[in-house]
Amino acid sequence: MGEQHPVKFPQEVIDEYAALGVDLPALFSAGHLGTRMGVQIVEASADRVVGTMPVEGNTQPYGLLHGGASAVLAETIGSVGAMLHGGITKIAVGVDLNCTHHRGVRSGLVTGVATPVHRGRTSATYEIAITDEDGKRVCSARLTCVLKDAPGM
Repeated sequence: MGEQHPVKFPQEVIDEYAALGVDLPALFSAGHLGTRMGVQIVEASADRVVGTMPVEGNTQPYGLLHGGASAVLAETIGSVGAMLHGGITKIAVGVDLNCTHHRGVRSGLVTGVATPVHRGRTSATYEIAITDEDGKRVCSARLTCVLKDAPGM
């Protein structure tokens, strides 16, 4: 479903992870599921994560974007934001995802933008707005992640 594009991270974040021997942009493709669905993360920081996903190949029997596909996009980009908020000593694990589907989409690309609602010491919550190519909202989602200590920390 398309080539992966490098994820955009702030340079200081890339440098922090590189000092630990971690290639952050390579680590944050969308994972196996996201790759199969064509998810691409195009911008990433703890304050804002943007990702895209094609509608084609991610539809339900009526030819509309599958609600589960919207959930995959939402959880992917919200989790990236939570992970960046948690930093190198934490891992982000999703514990609650809520999606409201507003309109159907039959073609094109949808874009999700995740912004923080709460960023604490042990949890992070992100609101995700998914829109179609005309900027119309397709789905509103909210993801909460627990921030657990990374192995070895």
